[in-house]
Amino acid sequence: MTLYHGSLERIEHPEIRLPNRTLDYGAGFYATTSYRQAEDWVRRRKADSAVDRGFVNEYELNVDLLRGLKCLFFDSPTEHWLDFVMKNRTDRRFSHDYDVVYGPVANDRVYAAFALYEGDLLNKQSLISELKTYKLIDQYLFHTPQALRAIRFIKATTVQL
Repeated sequence: MTLYHGSLERIEHPEIRLPNRTLDYGAGFYATTSYRQAEDWVRRRKADSAVDRGFVNEYELNVDLLRGLKCLFFDSPTEHWLDFVMKNRTDRRFSHDYDVVYGPVANDRVYAAFALYEGDLLNKQSLISELKTYKLIDQYLFHTPQALRAIRFIKATTVQL
């Protein structure tokens, strides 16, 4: 399986990094099966930088190497997914012990729906029903060094900004 990671850098050796903001699934290395999503991530990062190019880094995921690791998979927005994302996004002290987490990306459109939920304008079931109408892109979080062993760098494609 091919995964992509958008960055301002070519990343041949992914590593676990602590983010400077809260993220859907916590700290680690994020990737997606969507080239377009990775390219969008590059363009978003450009806003904070003076560089004129970025990279979509391509990796091969060896699913066999995930066996024996603690993995959490969400196929679609569910109550459990929503609770997990909200904990990661709102509680800076929250940490989990999963090696790999997979599920939908909570993108800007999703955050608008989350804001309605947080403001008690949508209940949990209504939010999940709303999210299921969106075409959501996936994301993988590699949360531990053991998890990173399951991906192998293939190439980096330059994205002109």
